[in-house]
Amino acid sequence: MSQLPHRFDLEALAEYEEAARYYAAQQPGLDLRFIACIEDAIALICEAPERSRVFAGREVRRVLTRVFPYAVLYAIEPNHVLIVAVAHYSREPGYWQHRLP
Repeated sequence: MSQLPHRFDLEALAEYEEAARYYAAQQPGLDLRFIACIEDAIALICEAPERSRVFAGREVRRVLTRVFPYAVLYAIEPNHVLIVAVAHYSREPGYWQHRLP
C-alpha cells in the first residue's frame, strides 16, 4: 500500500492545537517537541496504516506517542487516514466516537 494522506476531524485538530498551546505555556519550545511527536506518529500511520491493530470498534486504531502521554486515534478511509483524536491518556475512553463517519 502506498502512503496515504491524512485528514483531521475538526475536533481532533482543535484538541491537537489546544495541547500544543498548553505545552507552549509550560516551557518555551515544549510545544515544538510535542508537535514533532504527534507528526512522527502521523507519519508512521500514513506509511503503514494497517500496522496498528484495531483498538476500538468501527475499525479505529491508535499509535502511542513517545515522551508525551498522548495517542493518535485514526480510521482508514478509502483514500486517506482520518485522525479522529489526539487524545491525552487521562481523557475519558471513547469520548471521540461521535466523530466517526
